[in-house]
This record gives sequence, structure tokens and C-alpha cells, in this order.
Amino acid sequence: MRVVSGIQPTGNLHLGNYLGAIRNWVRMQDALEPGSQCLFFLADLHAISQPHDPAELKRATLEMAAALVACGIDPARSILFNQAQVPAHAELQWLLNGTARMGWLNRMTQWKDKAGKNREGQSVALFAYPVLQAADVLLYQATHVPVGDDQKQHLELARDIAQKFNNDFGGGEEVFTLPEPIVPPEAARIMSLRDGSAKMSKSDPSDMSRINLVDDPDLVMQKVKKAKTDPEPLPSEAAGLVGRAEAINLVAVYGALSGESTDQVLARFGGQGFGAFKPALGELLVETLRPISARFRELLNDREELDAILARGSAKAREIGRPTLDATYVALGLVR
Repeated sequence: MRVVSGIQPTGNLHLGNYLGAIRNWVRMQDALEPGSQCLFFLADLHAISQPHDPAELKRATLEMAAALVACGIDPARSILFNQAQVPAHAELQWLLNGTARMGWLNRMTQWKDKAGKNREGQSVALFAYPVLQAADVLLYQATHVPVGDDQKQHLELARDIAQKFNNDFGGGEEVFTLPEPIVPPEAARIMSLRDGSAKMSKSDPSDMSRINLVDDPDLVMQKVKKAKTDPEPLPSEAAGLVGRAEAINLVAVYGALSGESTDQVLARFGGQGFGAFKPALGELLVETLRPISARFRELLNDREELDAILARGSAKAREIGRPTLDATYVALGLVR
């Protein structure tokens, strides 16, 4: 079993990033049986499909690498790297562009959403983004790819490209493995501390709307204390939270950190006001994030170690991907 998954490097990492995506990667790593393998990459090549600041992208890539390691990705057990250090991703994408079809890409929901009405003004990279995603997983003969609802269509496209390539150029051999989806456990959807109807986001102008991974304990407690709530006490069961977005969010955060269901959390805190619940939530956040924050800061201050982690991971990734890239050239009749 070989699991491959990528994440775009974003700066100002917060609690939503951790509970929404990174923690599932750690769980996948820890659940793998001997002989299986996880490859996790920072999708910096995908990031340039839209306008970006080069210095910010470089900083965010290193910050994401630090966050992944701090949160539990072990470079000795998983292969962690950034795409830009493995040119075979872009190379294979070009080779697969001859198999991908314009009609397939035109149907991609995310292309329609991101391009909006100004399709003519978008980059070719944004349009061909799903072909690079296909290359990301096919390069390593991935057997499984974790997907959420928003990525199912892209994995189906990768399978379509692989199947057509095998049929057209395989000569009876399977050049590419058709990856199967893994639907990870439902990730916690963490909302803003200032607006329970909006996702927690780094782009929110108010820093009080989010818990950052680098926040110190005092700031975490302050943010939780000032989080928006309503005057009603917590109910004793989940049905009583209907229509109370901020209460739902804080209870969800507590449950995600403690491993309890909403009903289990409410069984303990039902009938109590937020004056009692918020300190308990703050303490749980502080204890959970303390080791992550400490390791995160340590890594951010040790550029040499971060560079070494990504360099080692990239070298391993290049080695694993080389046979597939060579086989693709041969299948296409190109001289290597």
C-alpha cells in the first residue's frame, strides 16, 4: 500500500489547518502496516497556478514543512518533500498532457469555481492543474489517495488519464497503477471565533478570529475567553445546539481535541454557561498545542534542519518516481 497526498503551502497556520487536514495525515502515517508507505508533499508547483508572491511562497513552504513535522509527521517513517525539488512532477504532467482531454478539464468543478466568469484571463496552469494532480500520484504508483468531497472528481480524472494511457501506449502492460480513494475520517470543520458561520481562516483581518499554532498559552486563553457566544447555557444534548452557530463551533473544537462526541461533551458541560466552559476549552487547547507550538517554533528557527528534511525527502521521492518516468518515456517512443 502506497499512500500519496499533497497540501498547498499556506502561511499563518491555525487550529483549523491542524484539525481539518494535518491531523488526518498523522493518523494515516500511524495506521500504516509494515511494508506500506506514505508520501506527503507540499504542493508549491500548484501554488504558482495563481498570482503569488515568491518570497511569501518560499516562507510558507518552509512553515508548512515545520508544521507537519511539529504535528507528528515523522520524516523517518513518511517521505516529506516539496514538489519543486522533484522535477519529475512537472515532467510527467507534460507527458500526460497528450492523453488528457480538454473536455475532461472543462468539466472540472474547481476550474469553474476558481476561474469564474473570467476564464480567458486565467493561467494555463490553473486549467491544467488537475493533470499535475494526476502526475503527483501516478508518478509514485500510488495505490491509495485520501480524498474529500472536493477532490473526488480530480482523482477520477487521474484514473481516466491512467486508464487511457495504459490502453493507448501500454502495449498490454500497465504503465500506471489506478489509485483507489481513501475517505479519511471526517475532519473537524473549525469556524471563526468571531463568526460561527465562517470558516477559521488566515485571511480574516481579525487575529482574534483564529487560534494560530504559534500563539502562546496566554493568547490562546484570551482568544477563547473573547470568542463570540450567546447568553444561553449549554444544552445537555446536541439537539439543543440547533441555531447556535458559535456554541456548536466551540463544542466541536472541544470534542475534536478530546476525542469525544458532541453528546459526550454536552453530558459533562450541559447546563453550564460559557463562563465555565471557556476556561476548560482554553486549558485543553493550551495542553494540546503546547508541544506542537514549541516544536514548530524550534523548527522555524532551524532553517538548516528544515532544508535537510525536505532535501532527504525529495531525494527519496526522486528515486521512487524515476522508474515510472522512464517507463512513460519508453511507452511514448521518446528517447531517454
